[in-house]
Amino acid sequence: MTISEIKAILPTLTAINFRLPDGALLPAHFHVTEVGLISRHFIDCGGVERYEQAANFQLWEAGDYDHRLAPKKFLHILELSAKVLGRDDLNIEVEYQQATISRFDLAFDGTDFRLLPKQTACLAQDACGIPAADFALPQLPMAACTPGGGCC
Repeated sequence: MTISEIKAILPTLTAINFRLPDGALLPAHFHVTEVGLISRHFIDCGGVERYEQAANFQLWEAGDYDHRLAPKKFLHILELSAKVLGRDDLNIEVEYQQATISRFDLAFDGTDFRLLPKQTACLAQDACGIPAADFALPQLPMAACTPGGGCC
């Protein structure tokens, strides 16, 4: 999801809900404590220099149980952040405190914003010395997993 997409959705909502990957809702009294620009400049394992940018939302909850972030207020925060973000086509990454700070991608299901798990990947599979087939788990047909079938 991009900044422009969330800006288009917010005016249509009466309340903002964020849902974790396990389906649980964040407490309704969450805060958006930061909207920022994350820049990564790095070299992958194949020696290719890469540069990425994303918008970052940090979600947090405190003991102020009567707090509710209205869609209009969130839109106002996004408008204020334009001078830092610089553009509306940035993908959004969300930080939320769990056992450690967790990072998520963001989607909208028509009702709630969904925090989607982020995954790591090798960006230079052809250069890191592991055949591409080794990156995927083997797919066994269900019929092959029978006693004596050799898969167990």
